[in-house]
Amino acid sequence: MWISASVLADAQHAEALSDALMERGALSVSVEDALAGTDAETPQFGEPGSPTTPLWEQSRVVALFDPDDNVVDRILSACAEIGLERPDIQQEEIEEQNWVQLTQSQFEPIRINDRLWIVPSWHQAPDPDAINIALDPGLAFGTGSHPTTFLCLQWLCDNVARGLSVLDYGCGSGILAIAARKLGAGPTLGVDIDEKALAAADRNAAQNGVTLELRHSRQTLEESFDIVVANILTNPLCVLAPLLTRRIAPGGRIALSGVLEPQAGQVIEAYAPFITLRIGDHHDGWCRLEGRRQ
Repeated sequence: MWISASVLADAQHAEALSDALMERGALSVSVEDALAGTDAETPQFGEPGSPTTPLWEQSRVVALFDPDDNVVDRILSACAEIGLERPDIQQEEIEEQNWVQLTQSQFEPIRINDRLWIVPSWHQAPDPDAINIALDPGLAFGTGSHPTTFLCLQWLCDNVARGLSVLDYGCGSGILAIAARKLGAGPTLGVDIDEKALAAADRNAAQNGVTLELRHSRQTLEESFDIVVANILTNPLCVLAPLLTRRIAPGGRIALSGVLEPQAGQVIEAYAPFITLRIGDHHDGWCRLEGRRQ
């Protein structure tokens, strides 16, 4: 049994309160949007090179304690330390559970289209006749559940033909590169800045019975590819415009995601000296940009 305690805090106090609670023995602390689930819910987006997004003005700080702890005293002490007035403390008991099983239950098979599914290893494939990618949540980004990954997978289904070469830049878990191979692509290269992502992509490729070439982004990249896909974020995509467009073979295609709809113009402008991009599709506030080299 554990005790979960939550208090409301404004943006100026939420982070300091989290630190103070951890110093007083909290097993974990999370900060949530106090208005989550309402029309006033505010999504938080951030990326390298952008100003830090402040926490929600109405935040809920949730701390987990051992049942033997004097929870109220610890919270009041933390609030006093940071200058937060005596809060209303909500408590509930959390029963010990099979946390692995609980986490797994949150990840169901994901249907990309009739042709392609992403299936966690603990599930049976809903459609054995479809292309099924076995992929579990891990340290590297990419399970198919995020709108940007979903948009890229749909595009690959429509554009990968047998034998085409593929570059997945910022490969993360390797999901896009693996999907390309299972859709019939030929030589496929995954590039990432993170060694752990490359290791995860290698494991996931082996699990799915496909072969990928994997390379760190600091290594030389001189080949051209029929298909270039990059699911990163707006700022790095803009910086990478010269590099990525040079890697597109004549007649080749490129797809970019990780771009919020209001940022599409910024990316299109960054690529305009090299290639013409257009919005191909959008999903839950994110969009996919597409282009073709003549």
